[in-house]
Amino acid sequence: MPGMVAFGRRWGIASDDLVLPGAFELFLRVIWWIGTLILYSLHKGSFDCPGGGVLHGYLVVLLVLLALVILSLCAIIYVSAQGTITNPGPRRSIPVLVYLRALLYLPEIVWACLGAIWASADSQGCDPATVGAVIAAVVASWILLLSTGLGVVFVFDPLGDSRPRPPAPEQLGVRDLESSEGSQFLSTARSVATQVWESRLRLLCCCLPQDESHRAAFSSIAQLVSGFFSDTDLVPSDIAAGLALLHQEQDKMAHHRDPDDILAHSPSSPIEAELEVELGQAAHCMQFAAAAYGWPMYIYSNPLTGPCKLSGDCCRSQAAEYDIVGGDHLGCHFSSVLLSTGLGYRDFIYVSFHNQIYEIPFFVALDHKREAILVAVRGTLSLKDVLTDLSADCENLPVDGVSGTCYAHKGMSQAARYIYRKLVNDGILNQAFAIAPEYKLVITGHSLGGGTASLLAVLLRHSFPNLQCYAFSPPGGLLSKALADYSKDFVVSVVLGKDLVPRLSIPNMEDLKRRILKMVSNCNKPKYRILLQGCWYEVFGGEPDDSPTELEHQRLEEELSQPLLGEESLLVRHSSSYQSLASDDSPAHAATHLPLFLPGRVLYLTEDGPSRRSCFAQVRYRAEWSSEAAFRSVLISPRMMADHMPDAVLRALRSLTADRPFNLCPSSSSLGNNHHTVI
Repeated sequence: MPGMVAFGRRWGIASDDLVLPGAFELFLRVIWWIGTLILYSLHKGSFDCPGGGVLHGYLVVLLVLLALVILSLCAIIYVSAQGTITNPGPRRSIPVLVYLRALLYLPEIVWACLGAIWASADSQGCDPATVGAVIAAVVASWILLLSTGLGVVFVFDPLGDSRPRPPAPEQLGVRDLESSEGSQFLSTARSVATQVWESRLRLLCCCLPQDESHRAAFSSIAQLVSGFFSDTDLVPSDIAAGLALLHQEQDKMAHHRDPDDILAHSPSSPIEAELEVELGQAAHCMQFAAAAYGWPMYIYSNPLTGPCKLSGDCCRSQAAEYDIVGGDHLGCHFSSVLLSTGLGYRDFIYVSFHNQIYEIPFFVALDHKREAILVAVRGTLSLKDVLTDLSADCENLPVDGVSGTCYAHKGMSQAARYIYRKLVNDGILNQAFAIAPEYKLVITGHSLGGGTASLLAVLLRHSFPNLQCYAFSPPGGLLSKALADYSKDFVVSVVLGKDLVPRLSIPNMEDLKRRILKMVSNCNKPKYRILLQGCWYEVFGGEPDDSPTELEHQRLEEELSQPLLGEESLLVRHSSSYQSLASDDSPAHAATHLPLFLPGRVLYLTEDGPSRRSCFAQVRYRAEWSSEAAFRSVLISPRMMADHMPDAVLRALRSLTADRPFNLCPSSSSLGNNHHTVI
C-alpha cells in the first residue's frame, strides 16, 4: 500500500495504519471524557472559589472538545479498517479526516495552556481534589500532544514526495521508461535515498572515527539498504503484515507435507561414527567460539555466578604474565576467556581485543586436550562489527588450486585477510608450532567470527593442508560456489533450527521480498486483523490462520514463484530481481546479485518433537547432514534470532553429545524436499 499523502508530502504510514493507534487513543480519550464529566457533575453549581468561572468554562469546553475528538477518532478508525492492503479505495476519505483531526489539535493546545495557567495562578482556595484533577487533565493533554509530535517524527519520511510516481513500466514500456523522465526520476530518488541512509548511518555511528574506511563502508551499506525496497511502494506495517502471513503459510506447508516425500536413505550418507566425532569436536570448539565474545557473553550465560567469578579477576594486573593487545584495559575479557575455556595463562600464544571495521578480535591458544593450535574469532559485538557484517558486496578472493570464480563477502574477506596477516606475517603461527610442532591447526568462530574463520581457513589451507574449521551459525551469503565446494573438505558449518543468519544473503532477501509481496497482494483481510492475529499466533501459538488466499498448500511453492496481478500494484519500478512481472522469471533466474553460499559441509541441528512446548519442558535435539539448498529461503519464526545466540548453539551441541544413544540413532530415511540427510 502506498504511503499516505497528506500536508503536501508522502508519509511512512498507509491509510490503513490508523486503526490500532486510533483505538488506543480512543480508549484514553473516552476514559478522560468520563473522568472530566464526573468532575464537572460533582462540582456543578459550586464553582465559588477564586477563578471558579474560568474552571467552569474550562471543563465545559474540554468536554465538548473531547467529544469532538472522540467522534473524529471513531470515524478515522472505521474508515481506516475498510478495504485491504492492496485495495485502498474504501479509505479514500482518510486524508480529509486526518486534516479534521489535525485542526482539533489547535484548540487542544490552547486549552492545555489555559488549564496550566489556571492551575498555577487562580486555583488558591479551591478544592484540592478539583485542582489535582485539573492538573491531571493538563498533564494528560500535554502527554498526548507530545506523543502525537513524536509519532509525526517517527512516521516522517525524508524521501516523501507528493509528486505522483512515474507510470509503471507496463504502461510506458520499458524502453520508454529508460529513456524518459521516469528514468531520471528513479535515478534521482535512488541517489536521495542513498544520501539519507548514509546520513542515518553516520548519526547512528557518530562515536566512530569518520575516516576514509568508515565513509566508504557507510556509502556501500547505504546503497545496499536504500535499494532493497526502493522498487516497491510498501510501508513498514505492510512488511510486518507480510511476515506474519508468510510465517503462518510456512507452518501450514510444514504441517501438510506429504509423507510420500520421504525418500530412501542415501548409501553415501556419513555413518553414525563420523557424525559422533564431528559433534564432539564441534561441541568442544563452540566453547572457544563463545569464549571469544569476552565478558558480555560470560555474564549473559552465567547471570547469577558470572559477576562474582569475574569480580575477583577484573582490574588485576596480568602484565607480568601476559600481554593482551587492545580493548581489555581491566582484564575482564581475558578473565572470562580463561573461565570459559579452562585454559591457563601460558596456553595462550596471542590475544587481541583490538576492534575496528574489518578488524575483529581473535585469540590463538594451545588446546592440549585435542592437541590443536586453536584460532578463535569473535562474532558481532560492536557497531564496528555490524558495519563489517553489512559490507555485503562481493570481493574477489583468488585461491591457488581452485577452478571457477572465487569471490566472497567483502567485510568478512577483509577481516580474514587482517587476521591472516597477523598470523603469518607477524609469525604468530610459527611461534605456536615452535612450541607444539605435532599439533594440528583448528579455526573456529560464531556468526561474523564463523564466516571470517571459514575464509581464513580457505586462505591458510595451502600452507596447512590438515587444518580444520568449525563455523557456527555463519552467514549464508559468504562464498562463491567454487569456494564453497572447495571448503567441504575442511570446513564444517553448524546451524541451529530456524537461525536467520545462515539464511541471510542478498538473493534470499530478494526472495523474501517477493514472497512478502505475494502474500500481501493475495490476502483479502484488513491489515489490522492480519497484525492482531499474527501477534496472537506468535505469542500463543495455535493453528495457522487459514487466510482466504489464492494459494493452495500443494501448489504454494509453484505459485510463490509466479507473478500475480495484484503484486504489480506494489511495484513502482522493475526490480533487479524481477525483470518482468508478466513473465515466469523468478529472482532465482533474474537476479543480478552474485550468488553466495554457506561454507563447507552443513551440520543441521533441530529440536526433536513439537515446535511449541512449555517453558519448563526438556528440549531434545537431533543432528543431520544438510546441504546449502536447504537454506535458500528465510524461515519466519520467533526463534529466528534466539537460535542464533552462541549459548543456544552450545546448549544444543552439549545436549547431543550427552544423549547420543537417543539423538544419533541411525535413520533409514531422509527428507528429500528439505535436502537433509537425517542421522
